[in-house]
Parts: sequence; C-alpha cells; structure tokens
Amino acid sequence: MGKNGQSEVKELAYTPTVGAAAGVEVMELSDLYERSRRHGNDPYVPLRPAFHQLIGARSRPLRMWVDFVEHELRPGSWLWIRPGQVQRFGPDLVAADGVVVLFQPGFLPSATVSAAHMDPPYEQRPTTPDSAAAEGLRRALDHLSYEYRAMASLPLQAHTEVLRALLSVLVVRFAQARGPAPRPTSASETFRRFHSAVERDHAVTRRVEDYAAALGYSPRTLTRATLAATGRTAKQYIDDRVLLEAKRLLWHSGLAAKEVADRLGFTDASDFTKFFRLRTGVTPGAFRENPSPRHQNGHHTPT
Repeated sequence: MGKNGQSEVKELAYTPTVGAAAGVEVMELSDLYERSRRHGNDPYVPLRPAFHQLIGARSRPLRMWVDFVEHELRPGSWLWIRPGQVQRFGPDLVAADGVVVLFQPGFLPSATVSAAHMDPPYEQRPTTPDSAAAEGLRRALDHLSYEYRAMASLPLQAHTEVLRALLSVLVVRFAQARGPAPRPTSASETFRRFHSAVERDHAVTRRVEDYAAALGYSPRTLTRATLAATGRTAKQYIDDRVLLEAKRLLWHSGLAAKEVADRLGFTDASDFTKFFRLRTGVTPGAFRENPSPRHQNGHHTPT
C-alpha cells in the first residue's frame, strides 16, 4: 500500500490461456474478475497492463478509471486502453455485460497499425459508433470470437494467422468508427519518433534541445510537429508526460515526494514541487492526499 492508503500499481504482463494462440484473447467481461483472481490479480486495484485492451459494453454501463480519468462505457460504447496506462475497474465489473479483446504489442501487421491509426497521439475516450459502424464492429467481433473458440479446427499456426487477420478487421473497424484520422505526413513521422523518445527518456531530460539533437531535428521542427499532432508545444508535451508519471507515482506508490523527484530526474525536490504546483495548482503532498478533478490540470499523454 502507498502512504495514502492506495494500492500500489501492479505491472501486469500478458499471460495467455494454456493452449491458446499467443498474442490475442477474447473473453467476456463477466469472466474477467475470476480470471484475474486465478492469476493472483485484483481488477479493482490499479494495474498497468503491458498489452492492448479493446473493451465493449453491451446492455449495462461500465465504469473504470484510466490514468486518473473516470470513464463510463455506456451500452454500445467501446474503449481502447493502451499498454502502459494505469487502469482500475469500478465495482460493477462483476456484473458487467460486455467483451474485452486483449492483444500484445507487435501482434498486428504494420499495414494494420497504419490503417487503424495506432500510432500516437492517442485519443482516450469511449466511442459509441453509429448504427452502420456498430454493425460492422459486431460482425467483426462475432467472427473473431468464433475463430478464437474454434482453435481445434485448424493447425495452431493457421489458427494464429486467422486471428491476426480478424483482429485487424476489428481494430480497423473501430478506428473508422471514431472518424477519419489525419493523413500521414513527414511531420507525423517526426512526432512519432519524438513520442517514442519521450516515453523512453522523460526521466532523463526535459530539454527539447536534447531530444532534437538525439533525433537529428531542430527544436523548431519538433515543436511544429508536436503542435500539429497534439496542439501542444514540444516542451509542453515533455512536461505533460513527466507530470503524468509524477501523478502515478505519488498516488500509487509509497515513494516520498523527494524519491519521486529523484526517479523523474529532478536534481532538487524543491524544483519538483515548483514544477508540479505550477501545472496542477497544488503541491505533490496535497495531490497525494486528494487527487480530485480540480487537481487534474495539465494534458496527460497516454502511453
């Protein structure tokens, strides 16, 4: 438990069902609680899965939190949770009516990743498709579910490829249900590289100049690309990512504020306090006591 009485985040690796094709699983939300317990996990505490989750609600709403933002999945809505995000289900999970599709990073072919707009930035909100898009999603999910449960009807390698193809259909259908995405440009490729570097090194440096030098761009080029992708400057994007990790550590760990500052690369705890207070309006200690919506200032960058 953390110092605030909250459970610490548990890193959740992908554990495939025995005998199933590694890479993707389809299960009912109502089965998720018991499966979690069998694997020694509690879905009601903060978890950081290392895999993708596409969650769809049917007849009943479902509440959950993803990186301090509460979401309500209404009947017919979907939510895509990305690897590395901190999630927690609400108490209605045990009675949930819906489906969750789990799949590992790297399982889908690059053409699907491009067609489904899986590169950052990620828009984190539930999606309720219109009737035509919902029908396409339903048919894609039904076929994927059928083939997932018909493993014995095909050799394992063929079964895996069928699931890969059908999952591709599902995620592309989901992406289209969210509306058209911007066409890829040189600026979007620049941002993709910048995003990956920030994910890796946000605790090493918060200087745009360091990322620009490492990636072979000018700071101005990084800022233009980041503004086009997110509406934030390159410096704001880096700070947003640091702030998100600071909130995760403050709320979900037993680390003191000084230890959080050290982990995030601040040379002085007072500098970290100034950084945090400027962007949230409260001190790290006050946030740890009460991470209420009024303390959720800043633009989080999902990971």
